[in-house]
Amino acid sequence: MAGGGFITGSSSNNFEAKITPIVIISCIMAATGGLMFGYDVGVSGGVTAMPPFLKKFFPAVYRKTVLEKGLDSNYCKYNNQGLQLFTSSLYLAGLTATFFASYTTRVLGRRLTMLIAGFFFIGGVIFNAAAQNLAMLIVGRILLGFGVGFANQAVPVFLSEIAPSRIRGALNILFSLNVTIGILFANLVNYGTSKIKGGWGWRLSLGLAGIPALLLTIGAILVVDTPNSLIERGRTEEGKAVLKKIRGTDNVEPEFLELVEASRIAQEVKHPFRNLRKRKNRPQLVISVALQVSIYRHILIIINIDCYKNNDSVSTTSNKVGRRVLLLEAGVQMFLSQVVIAIILGFKVADHSDNLSKGYAIFVVILVCTFVSAFAWSIGPLGWLISSEIFPLETRSAGQSVTVCVNLLFTFVIAQAFLSMLCHFKFGIFLFFSGWVFIMSIFVFFLVPETKNIPIEEMIERVWKQHWFWRRFVEDEYDNEKVNADYQL
Repeated sequence: MAGGGFITGSSSNNFEAKITPIVIISCIMAATGGLMFGYDVGVSGGVTAMPPFLKKFFPAVYRKTVLEKGLDSNYCKYNNQGLQLFTSSLYLAGLTATFFASYTTRVLGRRLTMLIAGFFFIGGVIFNAAAQNLAMLIVGRILLGFGVGFANQAVPVFLSEIAPSRIRGALNILFSLNVTIGILFANLVNYGTSKIKGGWGWRLSLGLAGIPALLLTIGAILVVDTPNSLIERGRTEEGKAVLKKIRGTDNVEPEFLELVEASRIAQEVKHPFRNLRKRKNRPQLVISVALQVSIYRHILIIINIDCYKNNDSVSTTSNKVGRRVLLLEAGVQMFLSQVVIAIILGFKVADHSDNLSKGYAIFVVILVCTFVSAFAWSIGPLGWLISSEIFPLETRSAGQSVTVCVNLLFTFVIAQAFLSMLCHFKFGIFLFFSGWVFIMSIFVFFLVPETKNIPIEEMIERVWKQHWFWRRFVEDEYDNEKVNADYQL
């Protein structure tokens, strides 16, 4: 995610770059941060449905779901603030950690920040797998949350910066692809461990999170830091050497000069978070926040259904079809599936009985998978991809921090409130989320520009200054800054 200066020379489309093995390997290793995040999201939903886990840590829920089965509303069986805290504490910790991660990403580099995330993940896995009481369980989730905050801050930035522009979307999608693979893996693990006799299967589910945690840690040790980060931290020659290595050519001078210029401008920004509030950065900030505020995306934190495996096609599709087309098509698909689910549950499911026929039950699962699959090729990965590629270098770490912060804040709110909302809204909760799908689709249609195949060094000139609405925020201020810079020279 490079760039942010004034482009006066050759187009970045002409930069010579090969798809080198080091780029592929580095991106795959870095994207295991998404695998860890996905596994943490998926595993919590499974273990909280295991009777031995509930009996040990949440006896009140155990009584309602096992001992008193059928006496409480189908929508209210799991309505317990402690149980919701087990899920949501991860996101609250991640929300807190992202501010520290912004500093380490900028000052220490993307690679070291990913390594810190790996250490937090390993610590969290140990506490969770060995938990003897609720306190140990929550501490483990908090440590995992710290890992999520650091990983979600550094990994998308790393992927955007190390990839050539023509495959940036494909490689950045690896993060979201690994999130979905992690959720799928967690669901499969939970299915198997729930059948283990002796009541210790939940420990194995939580402990197996150590596999992606170790992969991320080892990957962070082996990969190189991005040229953008090295140049930004004053290690210019090393940055140029790494740029040659990852591009597979010695002809990197045009791209290198643009990175140096972007770094020079970034160094002049002493307060990146304060700079984010400037009028010229309004488009990037509003879009990044809006794509993460879309509340319907967080329902997937709760609905852990292993019915989406198609993110591998997003990388090609988003670069060929475009981000906007995918977001708008998926909006229609998600809206319709949620409305139909609400209608079926409203007419066919009573509060205290399991009277949904097998045919309708299968249809509901298909609709949920329709919703999830649309999410998986649209707002899920593209919300991170678009946010990671639109900020200039001088506000990149701060912008990514705000993106992660907003995502985790709303995920925390939904995770903490979802079971209570389900109890009170009942089937209407699906209408609530479908309303947010509709609002988000309108926002995308009018205000989200197409960024496919646009080099991130040229977003100002080729995206923001060409947009019917956002150009009024960037034209005057960027032009005035350029005049002042030329005058000083």
